[in-house]
Amino acid sequence: MGRVRKTRGGRPLVIGVLVAAVAGVGLGLYWFQPWKLWQDETVHEALPGAVAPTAPPAGAPAESPSPAPRPRTLAGGELISHEHATSGSVQLVRLADGSHVVRLEDLDTSNGPDLRVWLSDAPVREGRAGWHVFDDGAYVSLGKLKGNKGSQNYAVPADVDPSRFTSVSIWCARFDVSFGAAELART
Repeated sequence: MGRVRKTRGGRPLVIGVLVAAVAGVGLGLYWFQPWKLWQDETVHEALPGAVAPTAPPAGAPAESPSPAPRPRTLAGGELISHEHATSGSVQLVRLADGSHVVRLEDLDTSNGPDLRVWLSDAPVREGRAGWHVFDDGAYVSLGKLKGNKGSQNYAVPADVDPSRFTSVSIWCARFDVSFGAAELART
């Protein structure tokens, strides 16, 4: 009888291909995070306000209270869609203590990997023409997007002059694209 001879020449190739395929799928899942398309994160933050005045101590003479400084909206605009359908409004607000926040109200956009809120000097353009412009000039990242739905606040760093910026973008840092943006019109 003839002997059957086994060769092992193809086995390392098959194992190598399988390892590469599993690694490629894992990397693709990490990079694109497709599950975020079905996961919404809703955040409802109140606008930071002035501290309420306290009552004078018992027995102290009553003074006429001076009105507490209130937050003041300096600029605002409506979000338009870029890479993903996006709606809501944006306000640049000076708080009673002189600090500034960017406030997103009634935000509704897609969730995605590595979304940021950016102040930018770029003009807001409709459609695909506006997808990639926000990193062309001056911009400041105010941090990660807290949620893709709801109302939320983002502190403007004290060393940043907010009057230098004319727009706000929901920026996907992973793919260098704007999900949506608003022109800041001075009020």
